[in-house]
Amino acid sequence: MKKEKEIFKKYLVEKGLKLTSEREQILKEIFSRHDHFDAEALFQVFHDRGEHISRATIYRTLPLLVESGLAQEAMRCGEKICYEHIYGHRLHGHMICMGCGKIIEFENGKLEEIKGKACKKYGFKPTEFRFCVKGYCKDCQKKL
Repeated sequence: MKKEKEIFKKYLVEKGLKLTSEREQILKEIFSRHDHFDAEALFQVFHDRGEHISRATIYRTLPLLVESGLAQEAMRCGEKICYEHIYGHRLHGHMICMGCGKIIEFENGKLEEIKGKACKKYGFKPTEFRFCVKGYCKDCQKKL
C-alpha cells in the first residue's frame, strides 16, 4: 500500500491537490478489496463503519484514482460505473452476465499483444484498455 500512496500523492501534487485523510482512506479501502465496486458501495462501507466520508468526496476521488493509473472503470451498467484497482495487476478482461450480474475476470496474454500491435500499427498511445464480453453465465443459460 505504500507504493500506491506515493503514486497517488505525487499525482495529486502535480495537479495542485493534497492527499487528504479522506482520500487516503478511500485509497486504502479500494486496495484492501479484490472485487469490483461503485461509489455507492464505497459510501456504504464507510457509513457502516461510522467513518464520515461524503458521497461527494468519493465521487470526486474515484476519477483522480483513475487518472493516476491506480484504478480503472471496469464497466458501466446504465448510470452505474464499477471500478477496480489495477496497479500491480496484469491486463485482464471481464465477462458480465446480463441475467444475474455475475462478473468473471479472465487473463489472456494475447490481450496485451493485440493491444500493442494495434496501437503500434496506428501510431496510437493508449491510456486505457478494457475488454468486456456481455452474455449469460452457465446458470442463467439454464433459465433461458
